[in-house]
Amino acid sequence: MRPIVTMSIEEQPKAAPAPFWKTKALDQMSEVEWESLCDGCGKCCLNKLEDWDTGEFYYTNVACTLLDLHTCRCSDYENRMSRVPDCLKLSIESVPQYAWLPPTCAYKLVAQGKDLPDWHYLVCGNREEIHRVGMSIRNRCISEDGIAPEELENHLVDWVDSEK
Repeated sequence: MRPIVTMSIEEQPKAAPAPFWKTKALDQMSEVEWESLCDGCGKCCLNKLEDWDTGEFYYTNVACTLLDLHTCRCSDYENRMSRVPDCLKLSIESVPQYAWLPPTCAYKLVAQGKDLPDWHYLVCGNREEIHRVGMSIRNRCISEDGIAPEELENHLVDWVDSEK
């Protein structure tokens, strides 16, 4: 027979606090929390084409000149806005307006009250997991260097919207 062990309320294990993305709205996050939401997929840095008649966006496999195609991170994040004139900065206000954000974008998910996917590094603790499960642009894209704008329609892809 095992002895009965009793604990006072103070001695009982406490549940871990919920992660910040589950308890805070985007406008309540610190700058560090905001920046940490980016999973490093690189999809937002792909050139996109918009059908002006329908408003639909189409992704290409052509990435911004500043995107490091292996790390899927901007190679000059601090100066990107001055170096790439059409670079768009995500903000609390712009997230809902940017229809071209992929369905897996953490900013979009949190704005919609959804949880982050299991492969997001804030959930699994591993920044390489997004690449391992094929949710990033790694090994799928080319740089826009040397690609004429009129050639972009030859580079359309349909895997960006995939939620695996």
